[in-house]
Amino acid sequence: MALVDTEQGISNGAESGSPFSEIIELNVGGQVYVTRHSTLVAVPDSLLWTMFSKKTPKELARDSKGRYFLDRDGFLFRYILDYLRDLNLVLPDYFPEKSRLQREAEFFQLKDLSKRLSPKMSKEDSLSEEICQSDTEEGTLQCSVGSSSVGMETLRMMSAVSSSARSPSLESRKSGYITIGYRGSYTIGRDIQTDAKFRRVARITVCGKTSLAKEVFGDTLNESRDPDRPPERYTSRYYLKFNFLEQAFDRLTEVGFHMVACSSTGTCAYTSNDPNEDKIWTSYTEYVFCRD
Repeated sequence: MALVDTEQGISNGAESGSPFSEIIELNVGGQVYVTRHSTLVAVPDSLLWTMFSKKTPKELARDSKGRYFLDRDGFLFRYILDYLRDLNLVLPDYFPEKSRLQREAEFFQLKDLSKRLSPKMSKEDSLSEEICQSDTEEGTLQCSVGSSSVGMETLRMMSAVSSSARSPSLESRKSGYITIGYRGSYTIGRDIQTDAKFRRVARITVCGKTSLAKEVFGDTLNESRDPDRPPERYTSRYYLKFNFLEQAFDRLTEVGFHMVACSSTGTCAYTSNDPNEDKIWTSYTEYVFCRD
């Protein structure tokens, strides 16, 4: 007869002698996953194998609902779990998170997965190994390339590539529109006092072409609601990891965008049935930015 895990309320049909349930709930960085015990221990000597075969349930951290908790990237864990199911790696097209996924694979001690995700060195890339060393005392440059003329040419090429990477020309920038939206609220005291409480911005959303959004906001862009969107497609499901509108405006201005339109709607409600009590205003505002 199947046992019952009283802490999770899930029947235990795992292999004989295991203190863990057959079905296990995980909370990985706020994302909830449900999987089999056999999946988590599929790779011997991995971190998950150690946790769920060498330790007891009482030794592992849990959240408030009894799920086993891992303080890692909840979005990327889906690919870790997919790999553990059949030891095969299948990633979507236009997947931009390979380096971060490799870091997760290394954390979970999945050596084969980490090796598959490691970047392959091509013949052209071998040039980067010929690194020039700076002699600060002499004020000269010593290159590992044989010929001095070839070395200087290589240095100039590397400098040009580095400069263009840091400061892309206006000609290389794509034109387009990005819409920034936010839903905020603020409270006005009795008799509409002038000392209104500071606004509270719940979340700043980003709408537009995927490639433009990633160019402008980079690592501050949260893609968890639309993770596999190709670069030339449009999305309205991205949002920012910070809550300061001015920070978003600064980033857009730095890469050549300017505001062309904005609109806002608002509603007012009382905190109680007493009309003399504080009023809460809730608004939704959109700002449209353009780069020609």
